[in-house]
Amino acid sequence: MEQIKVTFPDGNIRVYQKGIRAGEIAKSISNRLFEEALAVKINGNVKELFTPLTSDTTIQFLTFDDPEGREVYWHSSSHLMAHAIQSLHPEARFGVGPAIDSGFYYDFDISKKLTEEDLVAIENKMLELAKVDETFNREELSKQQALELFRSKEDPYKIEIISELDDSKEVISIYKEGAFTDLCTGPHLPSVGKIKFVKLLTVSGSYWRGDEKNKHMQRIYGITFPKKKMLEEHLKFLEEAKKRDHRKLGKQLDLFSIHEEAGAGLIYWHPKGARIRLEIEDFWRKAHLENGYELLFSPHMGKGWLWETSGHLDFYKESMYAEMKVDEQDYYVKPMNCPFHIMIYKNKLHSYRDLPLRWAELGTVYRYEKSGVLHGLLRVRGFTQDDAHIFCTKEQIEDEVIEVIRFAKMVWSAFGFDQLNFYLSTKPEKAVGEDELWQKATISLKNAMEKEGIQYEVDEGGGAFYGPKIDIKIKDALNREWQMSTVQFDFTLPERFDLKYIGEDGKEHRPFMVHRALLGSLERFFGVLIEHYGGAFPVWLAPVQVAVIPVSQAFLEHSQKLTQELKKEGIRVELDERNEKIGYKIRDWETHKVPYMLIIGEKEVQSGEVSIRQHKVGDIGKMPANDFIRLIKQKLVNKD
Repeated sequence: MEQIKVTFPDGNIRVYQKGIRAGEIAKSISNRLFEEALAVKINGNVKELFTPLTSDTTIQFLTFDDPEGREVYWHSSSHLMAHAIQSLHPEARFGVGPAIDSGFYYDFDISKKLTEEDLVAIENKMLELAKVDETFNREELSKQQALELFRSKEDPYKIEIISELDDSKEVISIYKEGAFTDLCTGPHLPSVGKIKFVKLLTVSGSYWRGDEKNKHMQRIYGITFPKKKMLEEHLKFLEEAKKRDHRKLGKQLDLFSIHEEAGAGLIYWHPKGARIRLEIEDFWRKAHLENGYELLFSPHMGKGWLWETSGHLDFYKESMYAEMKVDEQDYYVKPMNCPFHIMIYKNKLHSYRDLPLRWAELGTVYRYEKSGVLHGLLRVRGFTQDDAHIFCTKEQIEDEVIEVIRFAKMVWSAFGFDQLNFYLSTKPEKAVGEDELWQKATISLKNAMEKEGIQYEVDEGGGAFYGPKIDIKIKDALNREWQMSTVQFDFTLPERFDLKYIGEDGKEHRPFMVHRALLGSLERFFGVLIEHYGGAFPVWLAPVQVAVIPVSQAFLEHSQKLTQELKKEGIRVELDERNEKIGYKIRDWETHKVPYMLIIGEKEVQSGEVSIRQHKVGDIGKMPANDFIRLIKQKLVNKD
């Protein structure tokens, strides 16, 4: 019998008979691995455990501890949920059911509007089906066979998907699990019995393919785990995340609002939210000026040829607002700032001595996001991007990227985010530019991170259409990862717009260009910031830093004078003039998450001191008013 060599992640090599299934190899190593393995990576590709090995290969078994293992687990769970829905509601027709970062969902078409009670019934049916422990069986079909199968099931959604597939290039596969059959590329668990603990979280509305012009569907989100403790911990996490939801806190703290009747995905900053935004902007501008950037302001719209030249109309049009006719010419509101910065660059011929040019802008842009994906501050249609473009020589590119990375670290540290993860995003399928340029640019970004001693992951195909990029993701107080900063290499726009500079040799050369955003957008960053701090902002960012609370109306005049002193020192303060009991006022200010309360009674008036209460801490003692002012001002300087 022919044999093959199998190489494991630790470099160990074992010999097996050709055709052995991956699951059998897991069992030969240990029963525990066989029980915990959910899928397998064969030569870097995730496959089912029943996959036979027919040649020398590298192999890695995936468990729930691995992100790709969890993805297989949750994708299989979405199929199990669809099976349960079909069992309870045979008339249901199914859209798509992917795994997501924390669980899974499935879109389905059903006449009945599901309730919380229905979710419990579906949960119970899922657990019932899991106990039967049916296997996932993969079959490959021709396009005609697949169409006939789903026509017999009268499923228009699967038929639409199949009709768009090119079966000469794509394998059309289905998975059968008991009485349920679904169109899917896989991979899946060996059997549904590995799905132990289930919680269906919410049911909401959705549209087929996210387009509000299409059929309205229902979407169930769920989560599953192999261990009960994992589920319990996750539900606690969700409860804490719910308390920190920026939409809830935004309303509670009077920070911002969204008015669907006036325009979806557009943010209204209230006075308290605007105070925080101004603080963020002031810090941002000062930091940029100190780090060698100049600040720009550019228009909100421009002629169509700008977007034709940049390539946005070819690669990004579906995310742009429709054109407007002005003087019988097409104009577009800008989805990005880059063409405008390029026009400023082209305003004169630059010398190598001018470079690098670092230009930054808090530029408001507009992108058409489908209504189904809009989400508070995190996904909007109009937002202010903390954008920057660096024009430099080939020799300067690596050093400039290194400086951007260092700058990003400093900025995120100032806002209280110290856990950063880096990703190198490579050429996507839809892109412009020669492969050689892409390769050189990717190597430049890679070298910059390695010189800084940064560990990173590679996101294959995750680059922009015009160049590779570095993505920086932050972790918040709940250990959630957020995509925020990006450093994008661009060798196409300088070519498309015919940018030049005069080199040391007196000849014309093409500059290199780096697109760079640190916070991403002020709106999205604000949403993340609210949830990170749970609305209890550090003193330098808090919209109200101090509340002055007189014990009774008898001490109102003294409290007014103290309030004015604090205002003169640049401290954001509010005086509580309500004729209410002191306990009520303290409890109310706690809900507003103000960092400090100053309680003013007879003893404080006589001594010139203030009694201080700190948010979530309580009474921290007394001190002279001037000492308290110095304390607060020091916290503002230190961004404490």
